Amino acid sequence: MGIRRRLMLLVSLMVVLASFMAACSSSSTSGSGGDKKDKLVIGAAMPIFDDKWMSYLYDAMKTTAKENDVELKMVDAKNDSGKQLSQVETFITEGVDVILIAAPDPSAIQPAIDAAKDANIPVVLVNRMPGEKVIKQVYAYVGSESIQSGTMQMEEVAKMLGGKGNVAIIHGQSGDEAEIKRTEGNKNIIKKNPDMKVVREGTGSWQRAEGMKLMENWIQSGKEIDAVVSNNDEMAIGAIQALEAAGKLNDTLVAGIDGTPDGLEYVKSGKLKVSAFQDPMAQGKKAIETAIQAAKGEKLADKHVWIPFELITKDNVATYEEKWKNAGK
Repeated sequence: MGIRRRLMLLVSLMVVLASFMAACSSSSTSGSGGDKKDKLVIGAAMPIFDDKWMSYLYDAMKTTAKENDVELKMVDAKNDSGKQLSQVETFITEGVDVILIAAPDPSAIQPAIDAAKDANIPVVLVNRMPGEKVIKQVYAYVGSESIQSGTMQMEEVAKMLGGKGNVAIIHGQSGDEAEIKRTEGNKNIIKKNPDMKVVREGTGSWQRAEGMKLMENWIQSGKEIDAVVSNNDEMAIGAIQALEAAGKLNDTLVAGIDGTPDGLEYVKSGKLKVSAFQDPMAQGKKAIETAIQAAKGEKLADKHVWIPFELITKDNVATYEEKWKNAGK
């Protein structure tokens, strides 16, 4: 009887011990350590932190991640594709749930895509658009459709010129998707206006100083130019400064793209007649929301997640000044 009682006591103790261990195990997965494990983690491989326009996109990403209780690990490639690949490989080792990439050079992004694919981690691309071949291999691309901006920009220019005149086009960096497609949008509209023709083209490499230098050369050539249509605001501002110095700004319509704070100042003054707003805040917000969808395995109807461009003129410039003012609030 005594032995039986001792065996029953031993069994009871074992049951209590097992229950205690199960409770501890449950606590360790649902407590503070478990929260870190359960929280969705996004690895964001960004091209460069030292870029004013991109900084608004980054801030929107951080805000949206915080609002959705998502951990965001953001790194700076310093415009080096090799460095970015190494950072993506680190994210893979850390076991992030999804990788967000804005590539320094979209044509060099394939190795990073391959590495993520091998690790079975979904990839969302933002802002820097590669070719369609790459987009087919990732979960989604979030950005603004470049051809749309060139189209709406030149439509407004054609309207202001009354459908006739000599046009000079300032290109961004040769080969960039934005340079190619923005210019394509420009030329599609010119084709529809037989009395408009392109008389000068050249690259300003997205830079104000280069846009100014190019415009100075065109002014010296003596060719009559009615409108200067630039792939971005910075080069357009450079052209404005050259035209102003030569006393020709009043006779020349200048248009840009991006709707940057500096660009808006020139629109407000009447020196820059047209721009098209590319919204970094909306791109950053949508990039995080799309990354969350990717991590959850949700299906998208379209791999292209477009943030539309918006036409800016002096009549509505205040709306866009307000957008920049409220950015990050």
